This record gives sequence, structure tokens and C-alpha cells, in this order.
Amino acid sequence: MNALAFIAPSRVGLLKYTALVTLLLLHSACVTHTESVYTDPPSPQVALEKRVALARQYIGEGNWDDAKRNLKAAAHIDPNNAEVHEAFALVFQSTGEPELAEESFKKAIRLDRKLSRARNNYAAFLFSQSRFEEAEKQLEQVIKDPLYSARPQAFINLGLCRLQLADRRGAQQAFERALLMERNSRIALLELAILRFEDGDYQAAEAYYANYRREVRQQSARGLWLGIRLAQHSGDHDAESSYVLALSNIYPKSAEYQAYKRVQSGE
Repeated sequence: MNALAFIAPSRVGLLKYTALVTLLLLHSACVTHTESVYTDPPSPQVALEKRVALARQYIGEGNWDDAKRNLKAAAHIDPNNAEVHEAFALVFQSTGEPELAEESFKKAIRLDRKLSRARNNYAAFLFSQSRFEEAEKQLEQVIKDPLYSARPQAFINLGLCRLQLADRRGAQQAFERALLMERNSRIALLELAILRFEDGDYQAAEAYYANYRREVRQQSARGLWLGIRLAQHSGDHDAESSYVLALSNIYPKSAEYQAYKRVQSGE
């Protein structure tokens, strides 16, 4: 990403994006209920929903033991509830038990094939395992659900998968769809800017990058590296120096800063 040639970012950089999207989805699913003593025995369905809601709250807090305790109680009420197994999968994924996580994700999807949140989180899990083709297939199912509240993030995740599969056109289409639904999506704006830069469409790249900068307080290493290359292309030495300084100070160990140093040294 010669001085303006694109140097592909490390896989780690893209994994961080998907981890972020997944993390945002997890927190958005959290609730603020607290455990309490019932005055009257609740119906089984109400009790199950309360247990799952509490488990999601604990997952958001990183409290795995209490999350498991509530999910076990929920599973005792209904062992075939898809949301219970999806929540178990998130716990197992977070505690470093990928086999159990995958088993739970698959069971959740098998029990409710329309549970798009489970498919999206399973895709993020597969992405973290570098199983990009499998992740892409799950996401292609997710984006077909017009009522899924996190559909823009699913398109972003799909775009990131397609980048790893060297499907640039497919990735661009996915990011563009994400922007149609969420105009201020930082990831989609930056990735489209990079794709346009790679293709030599510098005007479009500048436009996407300008919108990206407006949406972030602090640019990512990936964003700063693109800014450096755009500034080099336009001959804006002040902007280039500013971006280089920020990249070296904030992300001195990043793959992007190492790429910049290699370009400068002529490697």
C-alpha cells in the first residue's frame, strides 16, 4: 500500500475490523436488567427470556461464569431454544473454546434458520478462524434478511471476507450497500477509499477518505497510511508530514508504519 503502489495490509488489520463489528453487536444486544427475586412464579417463557437477557448482559461485561449460570437455567427451561445456544457460543468463543463455540453456533442455526444474528456472529467466528469462504456463505444468507437490524454491519463483514478472498468487485459492492444503509460507516468509507485508490481513481478515493476523516476522532493506522499515499499523489507535503508523524507516534509497531518505512527505504 514504487511510492504510491498499494501494499496489502496484514490479515490482522482486517480481523480487527470484524472483531470491532462483532463487539459492537454484542454490546448492542446487552440489557440493563438486574437479577431480582420473583414475587410470583413467572411463566416458563418469561423466565427463559429473563435468563437469556441477563446472560447477554453478563457477556457484555465479560462475566462468563454468571453468563453460563443463567444460560444453563434457560437451557433447563427450553433445551431447544436457538437464542440460548447462540449465547452459549459467544461465551465459548470468548473463553477460548472454539470447538464448543462452533457446535453451539451450528445448533442455534439448525434450531432457527432465520436467526440472522446467530449467522452473523458465526460468520465473525469463522472469519477469526481464517475460514473466509464459509464466513462468506453465512453472510450471504444474513444480508437476505431485510428486517435484520444489523444488516449494514453484515454487509461490512461480507466486504471484509471478500477482500480476503481477493474478490475486489464483490467487496466494493458489499461496502457500497453498507453505505446506502448507514452513510457514516467508517469502515465502509475507508475500505472504499482504499479500493478506489488501488484502481487509480484518486478523485473518488479522496472523496471517500474525506468523509471517513469527518467520522473519526482518531484515524486508524490503515487510514493514516492511505492519507500518506493520497498526499504523496497530490503533492501535499504538509498533509503527508502530518500523517507520517501521527502514524509513527500512535502506531509505531503497526504493519502500515512498517510498510511506509519500507517504501521510504526503497525496498
